Amino acid sequence: MLTRRSAFASLACLAAAVALPAAALAQAPAQPAASSAKPATADPAALLTRLYKAAAKDNAGGAFVNNAKERGKYLSKSLAALWTKAEAKVPQGEIGPIDFDPVSNSQDPDIKSFVIKTESQDDARATLAVALIGSQSRKVAADGVIRYELVRDGTSWRIDDIRGSVDGQAWSVRQMLEASLKN
Repeated sequence: MLTRRSAFASLACLAAAVALPAAALAQAPAQPAASSAKPATADPAALLTRLYKAAAKDNAGGAFVNNAKERGKYLSKSLAALWTKAEAKVPQGEIGPIDFDPVSNSQDPDIKSFVIKTESQDDARATLAVALIGSQSRKVAADGVIRYELVRDGTSWRIDDIRGSVDGQAWSVRQMLEASLKN
């Protein structure tokens, strides 16, 4: 329960939550963002902006990854196939190999706003970082930054990996899916 005494502390934590992911993102090497003159399908940031606007609005995070049909709209063919293969190996009623929401890096999505920064991009590949701002601050500022490896599929960009960290320990969706197939 929020009391008057804790309200000030909550506001201070919120200010820190906004500053820490932005500071972590600012430390990442960057290249200029893609030109805004390109159509949205030619801009990898447009894909992530669409996902994160929906996630911030509904606190749904990466709900699209739980539906194989939806995955095909956002993930590269190889990542979607890997995810489907890894899930097929999971016994009925068990939790799949990705037991958290990678879009929000949490069990319970809490995205109030976000900042997307292009770290690198060429004609075929791009790496973008998304700094998340939620109502709760993270213990480790770097945990509030999610990195996306994207590949071009015709005129569209698709997610080929999602990477982040928990308590400073790195994770990769692709690596977790591959590891689950070895067990």
